[in-house]
Amino acid sequence: DQERALARALVARAPRAAAPVQPPPLLETLFPPRAASTPDWQKLAVALALQGRLTVISGGPGTGKTTTVAALLACLLESQPALRIALAAPTGKAAARMLEALRQRAQTLPAALVARLPTEAFTVHRLLGVTPDPGRFRHHAGNPLAVDVLAVDEASMLDLALATRLVDALPPEARLVLLGDKDQLAAVEAGAVFAELSTQCVYSMPMRAHLTQLDPAAGAALEGPQDTGVASGGSVAPLADAVVWLTESHRFRADSGIGRLAADIRAGRGDAALAWLRTGEDVSACWIEDAGTQLGTVARARVEAGFAPYVALLREGLGARMAGSAPGTVDVAAATRAFERFRVLVAVREGGRGLAALNAHLEAHLRAALGLPPERSAVARWYPGRPVIVLANDYRLGLFNGDIGLCLPDGQGELRVFFAAADGGFRAIPPLRLPAHDTAFALTVHKSQGSEFDEVLLVLPAEPVRVLTRELIYTGVTRAAKRVTVTGAGDVFVAGCAARTLRASGLRDRMREAARA
Repeated sequence: DQERALARALVARAPRAAAPVQPPPLLETLFPPRAASTPDWQKLAVALALQGRLTVISGGPGTGKTTTVAALLACLLESQPALRIALAAPTGKAAARMLEALRQRAQTLPAALVARLPTEAFTVHRLLGVTPDPGRFRHHAGNPLAVDVLAVDEASMLDLALATRLVDALPPEARLVLLGDKDQLAAVEAGAVFAELSTQCVYSMPMRAHLTQLDPAAGAALEGPQDTGVASGGSVAPLADAVVWLTESHRFRADSGIGRLAADIRAGRGDAALAWLRTGEDVSACWIEDAGTQLGTVARARVEAGFAPYVALLREGLGARMAGSAPGTVDVAAATRAFERFRVLVAVREGGRGLAALNAHLEAHLRAALGLPPERSAVARWYPGRPVIVLANDYRLGLFNGDIGLCLPDGQGELRVFFAAADGGFRAIPPLRLPAHDTAFALTVHKSQGSEFDEVLLVLPAEPVRVLTRELIYTGVTRAAKRVTVTGAGDVFVAGCAARTLRASGLRDRMREAARA
């Protein structure tokens, strides 16, 4: 029932074959002609999104999804200054990152347009309005959202039920822009909505001519058997002229270590990826052979080295406190930057190579480095430098599932957990007021979605497990911006790259039915 409702709503929003709308002059200002022989897919994505009420933009890390949205919103606001725009994401952390990225990209826009951009991003649940009745929200078809444009980032995390309720609550004439990466992990709950919506890029003849006029380099890229709005085999393409793939990474080149590794994993070339990793020819992509049930000596040393700058900063700031004199203080912003540069990611929670074991090891390592006694009580769970991840939304405190904070002494020497605030500062929360939380030296790959770190160490389980799939390994590797290290047994890595996440879903069939109807 949800699949049919969602399919009907999405197909109704998809662009219809008609004369394409000409973009405003601002589009050429934001994306001037370039000498490259490849299409400017960001420019084409904006032009496509101006045509209708539904746009699905899929791209890997660093392909410019946020830049595309900033340009789209600017083009819309130039012609319609009073537009009501909302930004949302499935998690609080993803919503905050979306807003931060939008602010950075908006620095190149005219000041008058920047002033009209949204100043807040919401979780999807908060946007819809949580009620005490499980599964029901304040906003729905009978009480729609007061928005003209809704942009949803990290849409690959949307499950079927939540996507259905979100689209149901959107006014019929509002624009919906879904951003994500079709090759990343699907939602934890039922469905793989974004992946199914992004399966085909199909363009009608009028749209192909329009996009080629905007960027002549796009002509060849848009040609093919699907350029009539009909998919191969003669079936209807329900989202023709509504889907675009961003393929040019601005974070790392396709031939860089991370880019090459990600491409091999995405294509299922596990053997080739492993053989190349073992050569060690690119320092940005490393392999540590480690087949034990516990993390080996070399891998453990790499983990500890990754957090060394963070530990050093804590020791320096807390030196006075440890000496027994004035309360030691730590620069919260500097500590946050040091901690966020490196992260350990895992596939499973239990076992010697799982989340609990790695967090326990790193907690003991930090305590020893800071000269703190071992934990012996619940109070001792709180110590300077402890990173925590929030596991449940708390709207009173403004904390959301996935938010990460650092436990540090405040000016009076009292331990507080500092979370980044929307204004660029930090909010200090007493530890005992936090909602459900956990230590966060290591994260599961699922929890890391929407995050980016300079360096990542991905720990594979001791043997193949169902959760270890191509999508999980790809998601973990692409959280890294500068360097990624993968550690585990070679056969486990290859098996993971060969395994795909399979969801029993009929959304594409339901959309084809809706399109024919």
